[in-house]
Amino acid sequence: MKIAFFSTKPYDRRFFDTYNEKYGHDITYFETRLGRETFKLAEGFECVCVFVNDRVDEFILTALEAQGTRLIALRCAGFNNVNIARAKELDVSIVRVPAYSPYAVAEHTVGLMLALNRKIHWANSRVKEGNFSLDGLLGFDMRNRTVGLIGTGKIGERVAAILHGFGCTIIAYDKFKNQACEDKFGVQYVEQGELFEQSDIISLHCPLFKDTYHLIDHEAIGRMKKGVMIINTSRGALINARSAIEGLKSEKIGYLGIDVYEEEEDLFFEDKTFEIRTDDVFARLTTFPNVLITGHQAYFTEEAVSAISKTTLENISAYENGEELVNAV
Repeated sequence: MKIAFFSTKPYDRRFFDTYNEKYGHDITYFETRLGRETFKLAEGFECVCVFVNDRVDEFILTALEAQGTRLIALRCAGFNNVNIARAKELDVSIVRVPAYSPYAVAEHTVGLMLALNRKIHWANSRVKEGNFSLDGLLGFDMRNRTVGLIGTGKIGERVAAILHGFGCTIIAYDKFKNQACEDKFGVQYVEQGELFEQSDIISLHCPLFKDTYHLIDHEAIGRMKKGVMIINTSRGALINARSAIEGLKSEKIGYLGIDVYEEEEDLFFEDKTFEIRTDDVFARLTTFPNVLITGHQAYFTEEAVSAISKTTLENISAYENGEELVNAV
């Protein structure tokens, strides 16, 4: 099958080329994102493969279908960037990678917690400058701290497993309880408001829907403990960044670790070293010493990228062969 890959980097090509030796698809890679200025590149391709920041809205779907595209293959778990209703109207199939490596994201999540708590990023910079003072680097024991998980799917469960090993008290909010979290890791499910009020650390592991958009806003932050740590390795728009800034300024938020950002589309995955930053909200976030930002790299391990490549190509081959699309959206 002819596939147009958008938003690709050298590492994507290396992994997909390796796994495509088994499937033999005709792949054309485009470094640019899919959008209104670039959709014509996909003309004549039956399948278009996209990533988290590619736009697959009503306009793009209509244009792609008119050009001959019948399948959108997401090489990620989230699909909030796709107009699913319009895809169904056009009879364009959507497939995704629902799980690649929950360990990768969970381990990065806890890594952010530890780095913020023990000020590892500060300490590293100081030592390189010859400053070995410990002033300002005081942290806290993770043991007996209350961590609130919003979402206890595969990733949330792995985070619970790691934190259970640290001796944390783990509470969670999820519409669907995970029995393994309760039985194996002592997770106690509470209402969302209780979680905000009781948690020393809050970690987000839920999808982005209408009812989770800006889940962390001014009101939610107001219910939290003073000095709370908030971690987001899920979807950027779960946090209202402007509210987070106000929370940081008032010291209600003591630590903020994010691997995702609501307006990351024009920032992440690119080298912006010599460009002027025009996003004032993001620029403000980077000024706080108690904020740690990574550029959507939580998933980025050898195991995860391998799984993404393999599953994406399996999804495309299943469509080509008329088989059941087990990972259809």
